[in-house]
Amino acid sequence: MILVDKTALLVIDIINPFDFKHGETLAHHTKKIINPLRNLIKCCRQQKVPVIFINDHYNLWKADYREIIKRCRNNLSEEVIDALQPLEDDFFLIKPKHSAFYGTALNTLLHHLDVENLIITGIAGNICVLFTANDAYMREFNLYIPEDTIASVSNKDNQYALTMMKNVLKAKIEKAENIIR
Repeated sequence: MILVDKTALLVIDIINPFDFKHGETLAHHTKKIINPLRNLIKCCRQQKVPVIFINDHYNLWKADYREIIKRCRNNLSEEVIDALQPLEDDFFLIKPKHSAFYGTALNTLLHHLDVENLIITGIAGNICVLFTANDAYMREFNLYIPEDTIASVSNKDNQYALTMMKNVLKAKIEKAENIIR
């Protein structure tokens, strides 16, 4: 399956300090998705598929990824941030809660870009990725979840989220390399 037309890539909460209970475990699992996610982002950029980073604001309330990176950079986050941060041509939105749609301009942006297909990636798979996928499904977007580009605190929770997205939200679950080449 190769998606390009009417498609956007969502990268959720990848800029993260991992400074909370189980944060070190989530950082460890997130490091495992760096390569497939970096390759997917690169491929999307090359194919002119919009790359949209949606991130928690960490009480800055500024849609400035440079400031959020400064706030989040530490020993746990540095490898992830250095590998996966936005570029100038990418879109960047902040979100106040779990879903990338809640309280953001994401839906308006996606309609402006004429998007029908969403590739959803990021962390945590069982929380923000799942909530975003749910809201996208209710807005009738076609969902594609590269299973090797989402991470949760536990593998069991991550697998549960993938199962829910597949069975309930009708998402296509594939390896990242099979979605866009």
